[in-house]
Amino acid sequence: MNPGRRTVLIAAAAAAVARSLPAAAAPRAAAVTPPYASYWYPDSFPAGSPGPGITWRSLRSWTAAGDPDLAFNAASVPLAARFTPTPANTTARSGQARVQALVSFGPTSGNPSQGSATADYYALTHWSYLDELVFWGGSAGEGLILAPNAPIVDAAHRHGVPVLGNIFLPPTAYGGQLQWTRDLVQKDADGHYPLADRLVAVAAAYGFDGWFVNAETGGGNAALGTAMLGFMTELKSLAAARGQRVTWYDAMTVNGTVSWQGALNSQNQAFFQSADDMFVDFRWSGPTLASSGAKAVQLGRSRYELWAGVDVESNGSNTSVNWDAIMPGGSAHVTSVGFYRPEWTRNHLPASRTPGDFHAADDRFWTGRSLDPSRPDGSDPWRAPAVSVADRSTVSAVPFASVFNTGHGLRWYEDGEPVSDTAWNHLGLQDRLPSRRWSVRTDGTRPAVTFDFSAAWRGGSSVLVDGALERPVVLDLYATRLPITDRTVVELTYRTDAGSVDVELAVATAEPGGAGAAPPYTYLPTDGGDGWSTVTVPLTGLSCTVHALGVRLTAGGGPVRWRLGGIAVRDTVTTPALPTGARITAAAGGDLRLAWDAAPGDVRQYTLHRLLPDGTRRFLGATGQRAFWLTGLQPEQGEETARFEVRAVGELYTSSDPVTVTHTW
Repeated sequence: MNPGRRTVLIAAAAAAVARSLPAAAAPRAAAVTPPYASYWYPDSFPAGSPGPGITWRSLRSWTAAGDPDLAFNAASVPLAARFTPTPANTTARSGQARVQALVSFGPTSGNPSQGSATADYYALTHWSYLDELVFWGGSAGEGLILAPNAPIVDAAHRHGVPVLGNIFLPPTAYGGQLQWTRDLVQKDADGHYPLADRLVAVAAAYGFDGWFVNAETGGGNAALGTAMLGFMTELKSLAAARGQRVTWYDAMTVNGTVSWQGALNSQNQAFFQSADDMFVDFRWSGPTLASSGAKAVQLGRSRYELWAGVDVESNGSNTSVNWDAIMPGGSAHVTSVGFYRPEWTRNHLPASRTPGDFHAADDRFWTGRSLDPSRPDGSDPWRAPAVSVADRSTVSAVPFASVFNTGHGLRWYEDGEPVSDTAWNHLGLQDRLPSRRWSVRTDGTRPAVTFDFSAAWRGGSSVLVDGALERPVVLDLYATRLPITDRTVVELTYRTDAGSVDVELAVATAEPGGAGAAPPYTYLPTDGGDGWSTVTVPLTGLSCTVHALGVRLTAGGGPVRWRLGGIAVRDTVTTPALPTGARITAAAGGDLRLAWDAAPGDVRQYTLHRLLPDGTRRFLGATGQRAFWLTGLQPEQGEETARFEVRAVGELYTSSDPVTVTHTW
């Protein structure tokens, strides 16, 4: 990135950790280290020694077999297929501008592989507008090549969004060394680029989708430019063979120098042709974007393979942007848009911020000032993605279930009760979430609709509807393509905290009549009791595909606080098979690494508990991976052997029998 616009990620010591783990094979060790997201230099290291908490690694030396944290960092969710429903409003378009985000979820070093013990996290949830996520980061003192950690990839894949690792060759002003660029593009004796092959192997082993290449170290020459072009050509070829992508950043030109163009032109055209997409530097203008889009078409490419960079790191949704240069309201979009550092929605808030504060700011960024994609505010100077880009969904198969878990929380809940008071984050536990947040239809005053963290059915959050409900309120939940039979039912789990309310399931078996129109819902009554209730609604008599799901709420008296804790669409209920081979792979004092073999069949996640001497169970955590890290454990009630249980959890949140592993103190 342009040096004047960069926040360099400084080396940070490893922070307090959460819960994660891999699979290797040795009990007692002098120390058991927590697993972190991986980062490398291409080959050579800086002068001196790494700072505290930093490990210098060479990508050239990496092998999957020699990677001790691979089990923690390998994604478990394949990239889901998406479809585009009828747009929520008349200005959102499909098949035109796409949206990319360059996000720093944590420091380069010391970024936990599988969550941590805090709810203060950039828990991105508006995946339905995203087409590509770049795991941003890298620094001269830590490492330049970053592999995204598994929780982020799993959450993105569940919503159909590919994730790219980042290759950052920094400007010399930020410690960049031209040798690192030469290391990256070095050839072997056969004329191939060994690090291109290594990058593709890393992405395949870790389960992410390719690489973002950002070469900003100045001082190069035409020979280096030629070498970089050869490297990119081979990287793209190898990546395409494995179903991976490559995006180029507009910095290095074909003559090997760094000169940000803010356009697609003769200085970077060859690099664009050697990649799937190109991020156009922030220097763009209306005319340069127009010429760039036209040039892409002349090259036989789509103009939407150009991401027009929008720097939101400092001002977020207060950033002034020439939106009509990218996504004009009255004509076809010119290019796609690339947001640099949208985690502003968390970072600009005070240190006392709560998950609710973050989601309010994040909804403002992605949905717009109206907070309702079905009725955008045309006077809003911030043209949120929901205003211009049609949302997408991956909800296309039965069974489907969600407990509206955002991937972080103040506690962990099971069946409506907190089983852990420890704050947490782990994006890999995030559900497929409603894509249109929040589309509310009523003739009365619109209630507030939010993710709420003070109560949940499972996980850490629920959907809270809070307001007078003067008139019936319809809340759109999911755009779907769910094939149903005469055995299909929908389960809703909800409770009423204040007032009284009648709840109906809203089911649409056809698309709306046009963009911005309401789904043609059929309303089916439910009959919940006091406290958390799970009601089962048969879909008997409806046609073969469900296109949308929602709820209709009608107040029976008083202002209403009503929360939705879960939804499931199923034909039958199945229980997953249990995992096998649970084992402790390393132990030192109260720090353990656990691993197990996958349960056969479809598994949403694994939960871990500690079985105490009095027969009670203590919740320890959950993960999509087949490894877990525990720290700070102590003997309980004089026990000589600690007992841990691992369960597989299916799509419908049914749990397997446990597999048990023991640890002798």
